[in-house]
Amino acid sequence: MAKKENKTKPTAVAPADFLAAVEDEKKRADGQWLMDTMQEITGEPPKMWGPSIIGFGTYHYVYESGREGDTMITGFSPRKAAHSIYLISGVEREADLLARLGKYKTGKSCLYIKRLSDVDTEVLKDLIKASVEKVKNKDIKY
Repeated sequence: MAKKENKTKPTAVAPADFLAAVEDEKKRADGQWLMDTMQEITGEPPKMWGPSIIGFGTYHYVYESGREGDTMITGFSPRKAAHSIYLISGVEREADLLARLGKYKTGKSCLYIKRLSDVDTEVLKDLIKASVEKVKNKDIKY
C-alpha cells in the first residue's frame, strides 16, 4: 500500500513560544505543567506537531490495512474548550485510573480536561505513564 502522508508532523516552532502565546493565563500554566510532566515521563524534549500540538517522542505505527506512519508517543494541545491530552495507547484501557481522575471527557486516544484543577494530577501522571509504557512496548489497541 502506498504510504499516505500524515497531516500532523513535527515543525520547527519552539513549544515554549507556542505555549507563551496562549492567552488564558490558567490554561498557559496548566500547559506548562503538562509540558514539564510529559517531558519528565518520556525523557524526550517537547516538539510542535502541526500548528497546535506539543508532542514527545516518536512512534511508528502500522495498521492492519497496511497504512503506516509516525506520530508522537504522547502530547497535548491547549485548546480553547479544553486541553486535549493524547494517550496513544487508548484512553478506555485505563478504566481503573479514569474512575479516580475527576472531571473529563474522552475520545478514542484523547482525554479532554478543561482545567487541571478538575482532576487529580497524580492520577493524570499515572495515566500518561501507563500510555507511554504501552506505546513503547507496542501494546496499542486501534
